[in-house]
Amino acid sequence: MTRAVTLVEVGPRDGIQAEPTILSTEDKIEFITRSIDAGMKRIEVTSFVNPKRVPQMADAVEVLAGLPKGTGCSFIGLILNMKGYERARDAGVDEVGYAVVSTDTFATKNQGMTSAETVDAWNTVGRLAKSEGVKAGVTIGASFGCPFEGEVSPDHVADIAKRCAESEPVEIALADTIGCADPIRVTDLIGKVKEAVPGMPIRVHLHNTRNTGLANAYAAVEAGVDFIDASTGGIGGCPFAPRATGNIPLEDLIYMFNRMGVETGIDINKVIATAEWIGDRLGGAVPAMLGKAGVFPDVAKAA
Repeated sequence: MTRAVTLVEVGPRDGIQAEPTILSTEDKIEFITRSIDAGMKRIEVTSFVNPKRVPQMADAVEVLAGLPKGTGCSFIGLILNMKGYERARDAGVDEVGYAVVSTDTFATKNQGMTSAETVDAWNTVGRLAKSEGVKAGVTIGASFGCPFEGEVSPDHVADIAKRCAESEPVEIALADTIGCADPIRVTDLIGKVKEAVPGMPIRVHLHNTRNTGLANAYAAVEAGVDFIDASTGGIGGCPFAPRATGNIPLEDLIYMFNRMGVETGIDINKVIATAEWIGDRLGGAVPAMLGKAGVFPDVAKAA
């Protein structure tokens, strides 16, 4: 098994995008700054999308402008089209993450085009980003199942990955957008994608909607994945996919990896404190378990 893995904090983007409470720009910046202080090296800080559809991300440019410089942390901005890329590039993001979708129904609802058209649009943006020296990765949404069309063939996703690789992204991410994956499917899909695009860094974006997120993350590490997304407190979900709640709680994931001897380089106690803080800002308790149960063996020593 891999003895180290890089975790990507997606709370400031995917974590809050569907929340009814819209955080202030200052709170978003503090959320990101706290995550950097905890040891995060990659953070999805915002998305450059239509603010009418995702009002929580309307201040993307202001958030980027307010972030600390020279931290050694890479700031990622999600994009869905060329206009989003241009806004993200001009705002000075370190990386852009482009989203394509595995099925036509979801792609049409999410981006107003077919699945194949999202891939074509990505390759146009990806080639431009490469020519302009901007790091660009691509995420395949609904890689493990679609809320509208049901099961998605792993071979189909591997074929999409191969087509996405034509513009040489820095990574390909496989997203369990609705939290329907299982460990066997995770292992199988990562293996097929590695065969389709050998040498390509692989990232997974797993949701805990059906309480399989940690098991799937374990399987991903065993399969040799390079990056795993999670959100502080387990907040988040996709506003365009029915019942797509719950990212993997970052602190719960760190705890599991710490116990397994898999190094993450992140301070779990600082993440727990930030989860409590963000819960207060959003007006409710976060889904994560570590803040409730405590870190073992610390709780035993305190008893």
